[in-house]
Amino acid sequence: MQRRAFLTGSLGVAAASAGCLTAALRGDDGGETVLAPQADQQHDGGSLPYPTYGEPLPSFTVPDPLADELVASDDVDGTLVVTAFFTTCPAECVQLIGQLAGVQHGTIERGIDGEVTFLAVTFDPSRDDAQALREYGQQMNVDLSAGNWRFLRPDSPERAETVVEGKLGVTFDRIDAKTSERLEGYDFRHLSLTFLRNPGGTVERAYRTERPDHQRVLSDIKTVVEATS
Repeated sequence: MQRRAFLTGSLGVAAASAGCLTAALRGDDGGETVLAPQADQQHDGGSLPYPTYGEPLPSFTVPDPLADELVASDDVDGTLVVTAFFTTCPAECVQLIGQLAGVQHGTIERGIDGEVTFLAVTFDPSRDDAQALREYGQQMNVDLSAGNWRFLRPDSPERAETVVEGKLGVTFDRIDAKTSERLEGYDFRHLSLTFLRNPGGTVERAYRTERPDHQRVLSDIKTVVEATS
């Protein structure tokens, strides 16, 4: 899969708070960052299918079936945590969403939940309807009453591919039962990836793992929130 090119508007330049890490200007296609460059990023951003440190997070608009409304990522104020998953994933997504649920609870405990929004986009809209997403959130200990976690469901599998793979660069492949003797129905092979986007629209972190360290993610979020509030 080749890297997509994304067009963005100019990002405003915010003054860095005293004591915070110095922001780094990334050029015409990026913006200011709060965190230092990601030490464990294995490749340069241009060689990856997804946006990385200092690059703009592409905008997308996807329905939130639990709130029965459209969510436009660019209209979400504050710090943003974005990931992709599907509810019937047997292993990777369980760890991923479980860790991020722990991060969400950490933001609530620290009183910064009003500055952070979690967007979890399913790439299996055929099965992940509102009821499935609500039940999954309860199983994964997501606090749906906190108001800072949204499950998003594209209108169709084609739209899921456009948003999740085309815009976010989270690659996934459907595996049908007819191609696997051990499978009933269908499953997905997919990349496990979570983005931390600052209020200016710039990626601070792209955590490429099915089990992001929730203490590390929470610390990164807290640093970004304190520097941009």
